[in-house]
Amino acid sequence: MENLKSNPNSHLTAKERQYLSFPAKILFNQSLLVGDVLDFGCGFGNDVKLLQEKGINIEGYDKHYFPNFPKKKFDTIICFYVLNVLMPEEQATVLMELSQLIKPTGKVYIAVRRDLQYEGFRTHKLHQKKTYQCNVILNSKSYFKNEYCEIYEYQHYNQLKRSEKSDCPFCNPDSEGELIVESATAYAIYDKFPVNDGHALIIPKRHSADYFDLTFKEQAACMFMLNKVKEIVSAKLNPDGFNVGINVGEKAGQTVGHVHIHLIPRYNGDVEEPRGGVRGVIPNKQKY
Repeated sequence: MENLKSNPNSHLTAKERQYLSFPAKILFNQSLLVGDVLDFGCGFGNDVKLLQEKGINIEGYDKHYFPNFPKKKFDTIICFYVLNVLMPEEQATVLMELSQLIKPTGKVYIAVRRDLQYEGFRTHKLHQKKTYQCNVILNSKSYFKNEYCEIYEYQHYNQLKRSEKSDCPFCNPDSEGELIVESATAYAIYDKFPVNDGHALIIPKRHSADYFDLTFKEQAACMFMLNKVKEIVSAKLNPDGFNVGINVGEKAGQTVGHVHIHLIPRYNGDVEEPRGGVRGVIPNKQKY
């Protein structure tokens, strides 16, 4: 997986337009741009300006052109052709940011190109700098598709009803619970029975009881999300340390047969003697 810094020119793919983009027209005509709306990765802000003129309460964010990160949550978010110019780590970061910015019952509409003939780095015709492009397939609901583009409709994982594995609390998480962050492969929630304030769980979406049965991609996605959740919990609660743990098998203490990684914030004085940390799973071996 290439480093995020190896794709510095993604913003050069933004285009000036005097008309609504194709995905914006579809969503506007279907009256799907409701409530407070955010255009995430808005480029030069063409859709923002034109939709404002049509009475839509919309604002734009773009890392390069409108860099003030939003401070609130939105009813509707649009994200058009952003993921196609990002590398895998960057895509996961954007999906997690979208999941943080949408209200619990809100919807995100993500448009991706379906007409790409070449994937990888290429020299941009206008700017003569290396830019990246790739095809993107998400596991969200496909709202619209033609030969040129596809529009996905994303909602928080715990707002979707699924018939499979109906007895698994992590395949069908509580819709009233707070979803911390989500990517295409995993999501994070707070533990219902926390050991400490901020105790969070990182959970792969595919049902699997054993962490070691996950694919490398799934394991990597969980660890990437673990870093993000640590940032969120640190900013919110400022703990003094963390324990990270995975229970694999009943004899190791696993009580739910679906992989979940515990991120447990630690605070000064929360136990009399913290030395040994996770070694405490076998109490008489903790001290050494």
